[in-house]
Amino acid sequence: MAGQLVECVPNFSEGRDLAIVDAIAQAMTGVAEVALLDRHSDRDHNRSVITVAGPPAAVGEAAFRGVERAVALIDLTRHQGTHPRIGAADVVPFVPLEETTLEDCVRLAGEVGQRIWSELRVPVYLYEAAARRSDRTNLENVRRGQFEALTREMGTVAGRNPDIGDPVCHPTAGATAVGARRFLIAYNIELSTPDRSIADKIARTIRASSGGFPCVKAMGMLLGSRNLAQVSINLTDFERTPLHVVFEAVKREAARHGVEVVASEIVGLIPGKALEMAAGYFLQFRNLRPESVLERRIAAAKAAAAALECAE
Repeated sequence: MAGQLVECVPNFSEGRDLAIVDAIAQAMTGVAEVALLDRHSDRDHNRSVITVAGPPAAVGEAAFRGVERAVALIDLTRHQGTHPRIGAADVVPFVPLEETTLEDCVRLAGEVGQRIWSELRVPVYLYEAAARRSDRTNLENVRRGQFEALTREMGTVAGRNPDIGDPVCHPTAGATAVGARRFLIAYNIELSTPDRSIADKIARTIRASSGGFPCVKAMGMLLGSRNLAQVSINLTDFERTPLHVVFEAVKREAARHGVEVVASEIVGLIPGKALEMAAGYFLQFRNLRPESVLERRIAAAKAAAAALECAE
């Protein structure tokens, strides 16, 4: 990949029927110049996250095609899962990578959102940097009450109408939130208990909205298939609140409630710097630098050699 690059990380309300997820992924990667970077499905959340990257126009087309397949294949009236959702294609965030800005992604979000309404008749909410109203900067406000409440309230409750489209939910696909944001780390921590109330208490302790760490969103969930409670976390700026700080806080709070952390997982992708920061903390390195990582040195050497060849 070269030139302008954008990442898109749409979340779809299907994590159990992998044939449906396959169809959505194939629709997205059928666009020229779009690369599939990651795919993650969870049965308990009943949700899949597909990560693609490429030039802005190509990624916008891929995002639309993914939403189009989700609208055709997912019936939200039959959907059950632990993760909050308002639509078959629940959220479609665009993230600036190389040679692109957040403003570029805001424009792309508006264009794709308009097309979702015009061609699929799914109403669209714009969130984070793409928000046209201050109360929709936070996705939680858009998703309040989920699909069921939105179906009742859209068109009747002040402040619940979409940014793009008529104030009526699509009968089976609901609505879609389209946004532009910086890189986000989706991080889940599992506890040695099925008691969701403990996960809820820990989430309240660490999240920014309850007075916890800045740039941290968190909620408690129950993973029925594993009979474990989970603290589901989004880190919106891992340099302000690093991964290891959140992990240690959850571990400490879990111990206060008499339980342990049994595992954690990354949903989607994570920057190498976040892992290096965690490694530096836990291993107490005195001299860990980005150039200390072997693979980075090799990549830099290859890039330098390629540049030299082009110059000759």
